[in-house]
Amino acid sequence: MKKNFTWRISIIVAATLLSIIFYLPSTSLHPSLPEWLQKYGVVLGLDLQGGVHLVYEVEGDEAVAITLDRIASSLTNTFIDQKVEGKAEKKDMDIIVISADESVPGIVAKEFPNLTRYKASEGNTVFRLNEEETERIKEFAVDQALETIRNRVDAFGVSEPTIHRQGTNEIVIQLPGVKDTERAIELVGKTAILEFKLLDEESPVAAQLPQRIESDGEEDLLAEFGGEIPEDDEILFGRIQDKETGIESKTVYLMKKQSLMTGVYLTEARVNIDQRYNEPYVSIVFNSEGAKLFDQITGNNVQKRLAIILDNNVYSAPVIQDRISGGSAQITGSFTMQGAKDLAIVLRSGSLPAPLKMLQNITVGPSLGRDSIEAGVNAGIIGAILVILFMIVYYKMSGIIADFALVLNIVFLIGALSAFSATLTLPGIAGIILAIGMAVDSNVLMFERIREELRVGKTPRAAIDAGYDKAFWTIFDSHVTTLITAVVLFQFGTGPIKGFAVTLGLGVFINLFTALIGTKTVFDLITSTREVKRLSI
Repeated sequence: MKKNFTWRISIIVAATLLSIIFYLPSTSLHPSLPEWLQKYGVVLGLDLQGGVHLVYEVEGDEAVAITLDRIASSLTNTFIDQKVEGKAEKKDMDIIVISADESVPGIVAKEFPNLTRYKASEGNTVFRLNEEETERIKEFAVDQALETIRNRVDAFGVSEPTIHRQGTNEIVIQLPGVKDTERAIELVGKTAILEFKLLDEESPVAAQLPQRIESDGEEDLLAEFGGEIPEDDEILFGRIQDKETGIESKTVYLMKKQSLMTGVYLTEARVNIDQRYNEPYVSIVFNSEGAKLFDQITGNNVQKRLAIILDNNVYSAPVIQDRISGGSAQITGSFTMQGAKDLAIVLRSGSLPAPLKMLQNITVGPSLGRDSIEAGVNAGIIGAILVILFMIVYYKMSGIIADFALVLNIVFLIGALSAFSATLTLPGIAGIILAIGMAVDSNVLMFERIREELRVGKTPRAAIDAGYDKAFWTIFDSHVTTLITAVVLFQFGTGPIKGFAVTLGLGVFINLFTALIGTKTVFDLITSTREVKRLSI
């Protein structure tokens, strides 16, 4: 055996073993496997294991109306604080300020610069939100509702949920394996709870707690320290994801149970850029009542850490450097722009920003999912058998080599899906079948090239080498164009389309390996061990 292809055999054997190992969690052996291995395996999508498919419309006009209500209330409180006679009311999509005081326009312009003066009469001034701000509120309402729903679904414990935006104001939610439809609908529609609590860093337990644990270590930690936690304290966690590896862990916090403030007072949270350091930070604004309460809280707890909590998940715990007055605050840190945007959305997701209108409610039963699996598997098996028989009949012994590569292709593809814990859907199965067809097509191109070389009188060894060399760029080009298609489908597609794109993309890489290296290795092995005078092709 020549050393120049020994490494290829080693790679094929290693890849086969790894594919089998990663697929084991998808079998009945799952409970007996090591804990580190159990997280792998193919996850079945909604159409294969059943579940709930929901589509909601976020009513953006209501989000604007709710914002106007808050502005009217805040303006009225501001007039009281500044001893200005007058009040603000919301009517339809306008703010009507009832006051004859000449300082009112200036106060409104200072407090809410996005309000424009529409018209005025004796004692009444009508203000409207400008078009840009109205669209921003609607856009932010969808983002906020999406984050709120995602937090609720995570708490529900659904494996591999799909939650994404559709169009301008619709949210699609797919919950595979969920049988209790009513509970799922209630969960999605609930209002998230935003709280501000103080950390208890003076308790002896705080010094004993680890700073960070693995994502699944909550129960063990609570079991170990549960009896030592003071009666007025509790342990909460914050999620952290490593930017390079994507591995999620959790930060541990010991804090007071008492909620000093809730998100009911929050009127705005948006991302700004620090001009000095060119870094993003999150600016939050409270209404007048919230501003007074926040001023009191921060003034009484300087140099203490105040945690920002959503659904018992800690998103930030900054140190209070000084009393914060005026109804606004800044949350700074080593934020990326996306991280700052996410935090702003989270801060605003203390409650759903607008009513959700249900557009679709489809329940896929598990029996229908099993039927889908059987249909997809049967189609794959029948197609594979027909292809295998055709290759053997048409290409004889070389066809058997191509069939060997085809089997490797399927094994590697299932192994890769298992290693990435990819969600397999019916379109994903279609992608696998298409990848099988591409694998056969690649071998047909190479075998026809080899036949041409044999017809001009070359030896089998020389014909094999020339056939692979001449077919390489044709095969490579066709696979690259298919890969570009898969990338575009994954980037702009949603749900099942992404499933198809994932299996198709993985199939492209695996096809290149099995067609150009797998079959070539077998031919090299045959021709290196004995003299081949005639090639069965």
